[in-house]
Formats: sequence, structure tokens, C-alpha cells
Amino acid sequence: MNRITAIALGAIATLALGACELAPKVTSQNGYRGTGGDTVQLKKVAMAKDEVPAPPYDAPSTEGPRAKETYQNVQVLGDESAEQLSYTMAAITQWVSPEQGCNYCHNPANMASDELYTKVVARRMLQMTRNINHNWQSHVAQTGVTCWTCHRGQPVPTNHWTMPTDAPKGIIGNRHGQDNPVAASAYSSLPEASLALYLTGDPKKDQNIRVQSTDMHPSSVNKTSIMSTENSYAVMAHTSQALGVNCTFCHNTQSFQSWSISTPQRAKAWYGIRMVRDTNGQYISSLAGVFPANRKGPLGDPFKVSCATCHQGKNKPMGGYKMAKDYHALWGDPGMAPVPAAMPTAGPAPMPAATTQPVAVAAPAKTAKAG
Repeated sequence: MNRITAIALGAIATLALGACELAPKVTSQNGYRGTGGDTVQLKKVAMAKDEVPAPPYDAPSTEGPRAKETYQNVQVLGDESAEQLSYTMAAITQWVSPEQGCNYCHNPANMASDELYTKVVARRMLQMTRNINHNWQSHVAQTGVTCWTCHRGQPVPTNHWTMPTDAPKGIIGNRHGQDNPVAASAYSSLPEASLALYLTGDPKKDQNIRVQSTDMHPSSVNKTSIMSTENSYAVMAHTSQALGVNCTFCHNTQSFQSWSISTPQRAKAWYGIRMVRDTNGQYISSLAGVFPANRKGPLGDPFKVSCATCHQGKNKPMGGYKMAKDYHALWGDPGMAPVPAAMPTAGPAPMPAATTQPVAVAAPAKTAKAG
């Protein structure tokens, strides 16, 4: 073996041992040494400024006539200035429908018309965005979200999910809701329905994710079964993959259950799970009668969001770039916009019950209020 070959092989081995990650890393020890509980992160996470579209033009004034006084049928952003409304609409076109343009949601002959389902959905999504930025700063802080956070320049976000179908009856082909590598379970053999179990419903309901039992014997107190543990592992595997981190990003291996020795990120994640649950339950499920069949799952439910929808492999979406600061209209009170009526279909489509009232959620532990 000549010297050049030896050097080349040495370089390849170095890359392999470094997990092919060239960026510098920093590790922090969680728990006792030797437990394999180190958290490994990139020393510096690059901001995604170059990936984010610039504002359509310089942000206009927030003063002047209100949008609801200038335009017709403005139900969500009517409290903003007319100039802010136009500015926000121009940005949304870049974020959601850069190829289709304004006509993706609007009838150019009558911009106030709600005849296109996409406009009805967009109105609800604006209310949802305001709800996240206004009422869930316990998770998004002052970074906030925009339509781009999920959509990334396309009408339908890449990372979405729908309710799983029931397992077939009998033995042949029945995997009992697991052993099927899908994104919802991080392509593991764990149950497929974990997102449906933990990321839907009322955020105030006690749907806490549990693995460890609170008692050593079966009792009325100890209700954590092997089956529920599998669901817990599945949703945690999804979260880990969605954020691009390992378990010790939030937990301490000395005790995964203990809050007192967990990292601050665990409280952020606690709020985030309930924020997603609120988003799916309050805003997306109410659109079941509006979306066409090609944007629903096999059970007729709309495409829903998960941790991966925003994060897309980073512990902070877009590396933490504060994109929403340039859009005043996305931070207002979501208000009480009416639940959209079902769009005309071949047959009547019942609307699921939904509330438009923002939900207050208790903190998991005594923490300082986020910025």
C-alpha cells in the first residue's frame, strides 16, 4: 500500500468515525458518566436566512385605515392596516403558492368571494398562525411561526399525517397496528397510531406520555401497560427524528421521568405537544367539510400537523431564524372567526364539533414565562 492510498483510507476512516458530520460538535453530560447519556449537538447551528424568502418589500406602516374598512369580507386580519394586509398577502403568495399566484385562493373577478375552498382554508390557517404566535409563546417564544415554517413554498406541507385505518380482521395480513415502517413511528416497528393518540384532542385533557409506572404492582394507580408504553416510545421516536436530536436533548438518563433533572427543552416540548394537539383539534379538524377528498386521509380527515411539519429535522425550525418578526399581522389576537361552513359536495358532510376559543394550558412545572 503506497503512502497516498494510506492517507486516503485514513481520511475515510476519520469521516466514518465522525458519523460523516464535518461540523464541530459539543457534548454535554446528562446523568452519571458511562451511562451513554451525553447529548451531542452541533457547536453552531446555521441560521436558515439564505433559505427563507425575503419580505416582498419594506414593511409598511401599521397606521392608517383598517383592512376591514378598506376591503370586503376580511374576517381575520381586519384589525390590521390595509397596507399591512396587502403586504402579508404578497408574502403568503411566496410562501404557499409561488407558482399559482393570488388566483390559488382568489377569484380575480371578485377577490372577496369565498367560492374557492383554498381561501376558506387560508383564512383558518391565518387564525391558526395567530393563535400559535399569540397564545403559545411558551413554545415558540418570540421567534413565532409563519406559513413558510410548514409550507416551504408549496401548497401542501411535506410532513403531514392522517388517522390510521383499522387493522384487517383475521390473521393473514393483520399486523395489529404496528410492524409497518411509516413516518408516524419514525419507520420503526412500533404502533402507527401514536400520533393519533397524542397529537389530537383537547390540549387540556390529561394525555401525558408515560413509560415508567408509578407503582411496582398492577393497581388502580399503576395504569401504564406495555401497549401504552409502545405508543409512548413511538411518539418519542417521532419527536426525536423530527427535531434531529437524541433522547437526552430533553431527558436525563438518571431518570427519564424526573422533571427536576430534565433539560429546559423538555418543558418546551411539553408545551409543543399540546400546541400541536390544539392546532389539529381546533383548526384543522374543523376543515373536514371544506377540504376535497384528495386532501384527506382514507378515513376522511384532513391532513394534520406533527412536530416534523415545522421542525423538519432541526431542533429549532430553520435554525431558529426569526422570520415572523417582519410580519406584524401574524401576531394579533386570533379572535373568534366563525368555523367555516362545509363546501358544496355531492352529499352533506357533517362538521365535527370545534371551538374557536384559545385554550389556556397549565405549566408542567414552575417556570419563567417565555419572552
